[in-house]
Amino acid sequence: MSQAAQVLDAARARRVMIATAESCTGGLIAGALTEVPGSSDGFDRGFVTYSNAAKMQMLGVRAETLDTHGAVSEQVAAEMAQGALRQSDAGIAVSVTGIAGPGGSEHKPEGRVCFGISQPFGTFTQTVEFGAIGRHRVRAATIEHALQLLLDALRN
Repeated sequence: MSQAAQVLDAARARRVMIATAESCTGGLIAGALTEVPGSSDGFDRGFVTYSNAAKMQMLGVRAETLDTHGAVSEQVAAEMAQGALRQSDAGIAVSVTGIAGPGGSEHKPEGRVCFGISQPFGTFTQTVEFGAIGRHRVRAATIEHALQLLLDALRN
């Protein structure tokens, strides 16, 4: 059984829907979940908020948070996940914001991705340094990690 199918089974078992808020993956997490037949009973919606304006308009990320911490930060990941939860019928939301590459800087290196998991009782964030492994690999690793975070959160 695929990782996405396991996530959907866990969501069904908890009787919650999933929402996604994606920047660096451009909707690929939602794509992985909806690749699974019958996913409509576990997946509610996805937000692709690549620009800072989209993060603010669609998810309610505060300009102050973006200005203070930058788009690639756990603070923005938290507000993205909270916004996806608020703007959906989901009981759990995952968010990702990162630098897939090529590029990056000394302070925000290529391969850094910030994750958020939000549920009605709280929000968890995490930063993973995948390294300069190439855009395709960073995005693939981000999808896999986001699905694992969802699975862990749904099973606990």
